[in-house]
Amino acid sequence: QVQLVESGGGLMQAGGSLRLSCAASGRTFSGYTVGWFRQAPGKEREFVARITWTTGIPYYADWVKGRFTISRDSAKNTVYLQMNSLKPEDTGVYYCAARLAYTANWSTWGQGTQVTVSS
Repeated sequence: QVQLVESGGGLMQAGGSLRLSCAASGRTFSGYTVGWFRQAPGKEREFVARITWTTGIPYYADWVKGRFTISRDSAKNTVYLQMNSLKPEDTGVYYCAARLAYTANWSTWGQGTQVTVSS
């Protein structure tokens, strides 16, 4: 089973950009869909974006509205979330998750990385 290691979180001013990374450990992402979720303080975890590894096709939550881009690097076995035009409401813990492609259960989760956006 794939294991996930996230990195790239931090403190950023509103309007800035951050890139989160999710690296696979133990096996490759081949055959998986990889997604990003986030959880703001006092709120439930919500879906951000996902990408099917084999096809590279992305899918986004409606609220992303072009600010975030999910991508993959096959050579590095890593999925990225590029976040632009950050807002204070983007503050939260961002989690990488993986599921077997074309299944519904997000079976594997990373430890999360904190993103804080100041106004």
